Amino acid sequence: MKNPSFHPDKLNSSRPKTLNGHLFTVSPDIHTEALLANASEDLLSISAIAADLADDVEGRSRSVALAISRMADGVYLLVERALDHIDSPNPAEPAVKA
Repeated sequence: MKNPSFHPDKLNSSRPKTLNGHLFTVSPDIHTEALLANASEDLLSISAIAADLADDVEGRSRSVALAISRMADGVYLLVERALDHIDSPNPAEPAVKA
């Protein structure tokens, strides 16, 4: 039995329309340091997941999992270096933390 008060055209009337078609977006008002900190934590998670997977597989799959883990570790170091430089007036020198 149909609900007489149901109007499909009114379901999305209060929601803003998505113009870019992306499923996920990053809020434009988030500080760069917070974005980098989250990326850093995600990279550690990716590395841990891949390393854990490498323990459970053999052969080519193990090599791929270890490569993913090592790549994530390398990118993690880059993000951490960017975090060190974020407050530095000279990007070639890390900021001195008090």
